[in-house]
Amino acid sequence: MIASEEEARSFCEALCDPPAIARLERFIHLLGEENEQQNLVSSASLHHVWQRHIADSLQLLLHVPRETSPWIDLGSGAGMPGLVVAIAFPDLSFNLVESRKRRVAWLQGVVDHFDLQQCRVYGSRLENVESAPMQVICARAFAPLEKLLSLSARFSTPDTHWLLPKGRSAAQELAEQPESIRATFHVEQSRTDCEAGIVIGKGRPPVR
Repeated sequence: MIASEEEARSFCEALCDPPAIARLERFIHLLGEENEQQNLVSSASLHHVWQRHIADSLQLLLHVPRETSPWIDLGSGAGMPGLVVAIAFPDLSFNLVESRKRRVAWLQGVVDHFDLQQCRVYGSRLENVESAPMQVICARAFAPLEKLLSLSARFSTPDTHWLLPKGRSAAQELAEQPESIRATFHVEQSRTDCEAGIVIGKGRPPVR
């Protein structure tokens, strides 16, 4: 379990090469500046940014083959987890979906800053994004699990990986789903919060 900023930084350094760490440091600086203009993340979390946001995002890579792409990040917001992973691994293809205009502008500005040519920002509600097969579907604090699966199942294939950080509600949300969903998904312990879980699955969920 990652219990400090130092441990979080070391965790990230084990996953990423030095140029990626330098980009993430620059992202942290940009995030702090922008957070003074709009409330992207809680101010308190910036004191533990490697643990709360960077390592918390990059830990998803432990649950999917590193070369897997494209990803779609639902409700990207401040950029966690999708933008963080895209900055660390710019050769992977990412699709960031966010409907709030100021956050769309923030996401696009960061994509442009790092020249992330494989990362596309969709300034739209998910319902208005054209269906396309994705190898990874991720989301942090996007919607309750049942609604999330219903809205995004059209992007999945039999080989799609689902990586859904759900915080402290992970086990409860999954337990409330039909047996067919519970057979497809399971909960993994978060590396950055002893009380948080990640709902993980593979395939096309049996939703209406």
